[in-house]
Amino acid sequence: MFKIPEDRLYSESHLWIKKKKKKIVRIGLTDYFKLKNSEIIDIDLPEEEEIFEKDEIFGSIETVEEVFDLIMPVSGKIVAVNEKVLDDIDILNEDPYTEGWLIDAELLNPSELEELLPPEDYEIKFLEMVEELPEEKVVEEEEE
Repeated sequence: MFKIPEDRLYSESHLWIKKKKKKIVRIGLTDYFKLKNSEIIDIDLPEEEEIFEKDEIFGSIETVEEVFDLIMPVSGKIVAVNEKVLDDIDILNEDPYTEGWLIDAELLNPSELEELLPPEDYEIKFLEMVEELPEEKVVEEEEE
């Protein structure tokens, strides 16, 4: 039903963070973001080389219903932007954990990773949040 890969950390703003190299992380959207919101129709991502502090807005996602800010889960310098999602937004709706990643960032403060949620904690929080969703949202997702 919902994926919460074990090889990542998670932010309160429903982003996943996966270490790629010693100081490089990949960041993307969780399945919960898709469940909670309607279909993603547009995305705005930063340019390579831009630097963001933890909790700073680094982009936005537009759904059929509203626009959401993307909150940087760690301080870092953008080293890659997934051009595929900019060209084909459906990748985010279909495959947010592999092809649908958003950015790669070079960590400026690696200790910030310790402030993120491990998979099991995110899952507990996630299940509590799913229970708070209107029933039609949950049923609608299960039927897909």
